[in-house]
Amino acid sequence: MTDGLNARGAGPVAGLRVLDFAHVFAGPFCTRTLADLGADVVHVETHSRGGEDGRRSAYAHRNKRSIALDLKNAAGQATAVRMAGVADVIVENFSSGVMKRLGLGYEALSPATPRLIYVSMSGYGHTGPRREWTSMNMNLQAYTGLMLTTGAEGDPPTAISNSWNDYIGGLHAVIAILHALEDRHQTGRGRNIDLSQFECSVATLGPLLMAASATGKPPKRMGNRSSVNAPQGVYPCAGEDEWCAVSVGTDDQWRALATAIDQPRLTQDPRFATMLGRMHNHDALDAAIATWTRELPNDDVERRLQAVGVPAERMRRAEAVVNADDTGHVYKPVPGSNGKRPALAATVPFTFSASAISEIGPTTPLGASTREALRDWLNLSDAEIDELDRQQALV
Repeated sequence: MTDGLNARGAGPVAGLRVLDFAHVFAGPFCTRTLADLGADVVHVETHSRGGEDGRRSAYAHRNKRSIALDLKNAAGQATAVRMAGVADVIVENFSSGVMKRLGLGYEALSPATPRLIYVSMSGYGHTGPRREWTSMNMNLQAYTGLMLTTGAEGDPPTAISNSWNDYIGGLHAVIAILHALEDRHQTGRGRNIDLSQFECSVATLGPLLMAASATGKPPKRMGNRSSVNAPQGVYPCAGEDEWCAVSVGTDDQWRALATAIDQPRLTQDPRFATMLGRMHNHDALDAAIATWTRELPNDDVERRLQAVGVPAERMRRAEAVVNADDTGHVYKPVPGSNGKRPALAATVPFTFSASAISEIGPTTPLGASTREALRDWLNLSDAEIDELDRQQALV
């Protein structure tokens, strides 16, 4: 095992060996992020489960090697145990107890591999009354209370359309792994990390939940408004379904906004003299701002308000964001296969001044790296790999 040496690719964790048993998106997003940072990630899958989520995409599985093992086959299990013995990190997000039944739980592996960092990413963790529950992104958004903090008062419960819990869970797992690697560097020992995606989501709602606990009342659903900035909203602009988002956080920004929308007298109105007053009289301000924005294209609204220091950004549709010049290094082409046109995918949204991040590679076809990974990690010969195939360990 390594502590980031002997790189397969570039990046701050280059050479780190990650054995990836994850599926759907939270776990794969964690391991994909590690792969983007240079880790040698071997994704263990089977033909029965490898396409189970229908998303063998660059967002979940790029820059990884794919090995096809039958974990219900004795030889397949034994091979997985051997690979765990030379891994730095294992990531899995099966339901509680699955890996233990396969002989691949932390308790079974850690005695022989005390430096192993083992990450379990279930919906509710491996302890407590909900450890057996099955969860998906939307269910977790409901159970955490998130869906009754989004949207406006009177709306039905509203989910964040993106895979919120998967991203939040995956990012927390990466943070936990990096912490465990530093701890291992100091102590020489790995760790068993039990991550609850539910708890990750609850942690991001901290201020809302604490306020509700203190007052005994549910958080107010504010739509596009804010509890600290006013006026704030998304205002209609010239054209069909065109908008601009405006958020005023200081009195100076408020005075600049009033002048920009040709309503300087609003700054003399005692109703709007303070942030609290502007919050209490938000409807009147929204009407005044919308009267001005409706006459202008949204990029013109953005330009005029930004010129006087007012935070304002036009609403852009997803395709415009992906193809824009101002997204920096976020979107890069993924090499196509079989003559297909390269697609764009989001990479890690930061750069290092003195080292490189791995280039985005294509998603490896299921099982295409089986022989390569077994040779690299276990030094198996072709004859030994053929024997595993004969024993139906490779699928």
